Amino acid sequence: MGWPVPGAMSNWFAFTVALLLLASADVPGVERLRPSVGPTVTFPAGADIPVLPEFTSTVDENQTQGPSQVPGAPRSQTLQDQSKLDLIRAVSGEFAKALKSLPAGKEGFLIYVGQPIRFELLDRAVANHGAAINSGDNVQITKLDFRAHSIVVDVNGGGRGKRHWRDRVQIGMGGIPTGTVTPQDSGPPGLEPGVGSSIFLEFNKTIPDLTPEDLKKILSPLMDFSRQRSASVQWADTLPPEMRKAIQDRRPALGMDREEVIAAIGKPEHKVRERDSEGYDIEDWIYGQPPSKIVFVRFRGERVTSIRQFPQ
Repeated sequence: MGWPVPGAMSNWFAFTVALLLLASADVPGVERLRPSVGPTVTFPAGADIPVLPEFTSTVDENQTQGPSQVPGAPRSQTLQDQSKLDLIRAVSGEFAKALKSLPAGKEGFLIYVGQPIRFELLDRAVANHGAAINSGDNVQITKLDFRAHSIVVDVNGGGRGKRHWRDRVQIGMGGIPTGTVTPQDSGPPGLEPGVGSSIFLEFNKTIPDLTPEDLKKILSPLMDFSRQRSASVQWADTLPPEMRKAIQDRRPALGMDREEVIAAIGKPEHKVRERDSEGYDIEDWIYGQPPSKIVFVRFRGERVTSIRQFPQ
């Protein structure tokens, strides 16, 4: 076999050098694609190696004790529209027995949810403003007022006085009745606005998502809800089966009267009274507030004639 000719050898040598130069060239952006070299990790024999990485929850470090640590403490999510409606249905109108005397007057009593209740401040408020409710009295939750960071619980009509003229407004929206709107009425006869007591439940930030049982637990140091609806249960047993089933399911039904609607879903946040196109006096009970989901329960006379929800 003969040696390669000098011209062929020089061409082969140049080609090889060119390949080496290209292999070692500094191509922009290549270094960013190369994985960084980290320390070598060794796993003990028999150890379980997770296939997926562990994800930690993003919990606010400034939050105090959670619901599992403080009895009756709420969940951490923001109060949902459906939860608010459930609270109105299940707690507004509920009966209880007062465990502590509650003060009269618009200042009521303030509770910081998640912190121990200052009973010495409660006693001082009762001494300064008088007792609207005495320990051992049978009471009723007559209204829930939702604010940005608090819930106001009116008991036996609340202690915040009569309605202001600004509480009467006009509303008009596409497909929604227009008429005079008044806030939720007081409770049964004798429970007029201003004659009871108000409890202000203050939360650190926005109101968290609450169930009716959560709210009752928060109020449990002041009132006992257990076995206080026995009279209502006996009354419900006298109703037709379809009405009794609707009340058990916490929903309004056509043909209900006002007492049955209250037993099913509680007192409304607002009422609209007007006259329809046929000249009949009608009344809408409104649960929820726009732009959130709203439920309208319409009465013509003493009975429910229609139930609507916006949006559908």
